[in-house]
Amino acid sequence: MTTVHTSSIKSLPLLARGKVRDNYAVGNDRILMVASDRLSAFDVIMGEPIPGKGEILTKMALWWFDRLGHLCPNHLTGEAPESVVKPEEVPQVQGRSMLVKRLKPIPVEAVVRGYLAGSGWKEYQESRSVCGVPLPEGLSNASKLPRPIFTPAAKAAAGEHDENISYDKVVEVVGPTLAQQIRDTSIAIYEAAAEIALGKGMIIADTKFEFGLDESGTLVLMDEVLTPDSSRYWPVEGYQEALSAGANPPSYDKQFVRDWLEAVRINGKPWDKTPPAPRLPADVVAKTAAKYREALDRLTH
Repeated sequence: MTTVHTSSIKSLPLLARGKVRDNYAVGNDRILMVASDRLSAFDVIMGEPIPGKGEILTKMALWWFDRLGHLCPNHLTGEAPESVVKPEEVPQVQGRSMLVKRLKPIPVEAVVRGYLAGSGWKEYQESRSVCGVPLPEGLSNASKLPRPIFTPAAKAAAGEHDENISYDKVVEVVGPTLAQQIRDTSIAIYEAAAEIALGKGMIIADTKFEFGLDESGTLVLMDEVLTPDSSRYWPVEGYQEALSAGANPPSYDKQFVRDWLEAVRINGKPWDKTPPAPRLPADVVAKTAAKYREALDRLTH
C-alpha cells in the first residue's frame, strides 16, 4: 500500500488541497477526491503521514454512503477513480479516492451533536446552551443530550478555525426552506447512523456533514461522511466510567496526537499550535493508525 502525504496527479488540474483531501477537476462536472494520509490537529497539518489513513477514511465513508442513501442522495458517480488518471498515477488514487459529482457547495458545516463534548461542553458550562440551543440544567461532560441538536458552523479558510454560528445565521445564508431541510436531513442521518454504530458497540458523540446543490437544486450529501476525522466516536466500553468521572471517554480518532502535542515541550515551552508542527514520534503515529483501523474493523464487521 502506497503512503501518500501529498498527492501529485499531473494529468488533472488541481482544484484545492484541504487538510486531508486533494481535489482534482475531471472535466467541468466531476471531481476526483483523493484522501491523503495527512493528519491535522489544532488546524495544523502534521509533517508525518498516518499510514493507511486515507484508505480507511475512504472505505468508511463509502460504507456509510451505502447505508444512508434512502435519507439523502450523495455525490458519488459510481465510476472508478482509477479510470480518470494515467496508469502511472493509479497507485496514488487506488483505494483512497472517490470520483464525485461537482456540486455547488453550501458554505455551512452541518454539525449534529448527540452528546456534550469538546467545545459544546465548554459552551454549556458558560451558558447552559450550545450554539444558541438551550439545554437542561445538570448535564455533565459526555452526557447524552435529551435529543440530538443541530449546531452549525461557518466554513473557515484553510488554517482558520471553523466558527460556530446560530441557526438564524444559516437562514440568512441559505434561506429558511433550505436551512430547515439541511437541519432535518442532518439530524435524520445522525440518528440513523448513531443507531447502526451503537449496534457495533460504538457511540457517535457528534459529527459534521457537508452538503451541496446539484444543477436541479437538489440537496446532496458530499465530501466525507461519518469518519473519525469528521465525527467523535467512542467505544461503549469505558463510556459509563468516563461519564461518572466527568472525563472525556476514550475515542477513535487523533486523541493520541492531540494529547502528545499538548504535553510536548519545545525548548522547555509548550507548542504554540502554529506551524510548523513538532515531529510526531513513531509510536504516536503507529497508535493513531491502529485506532483508525480499529474503528473501521469494528464498524464493518
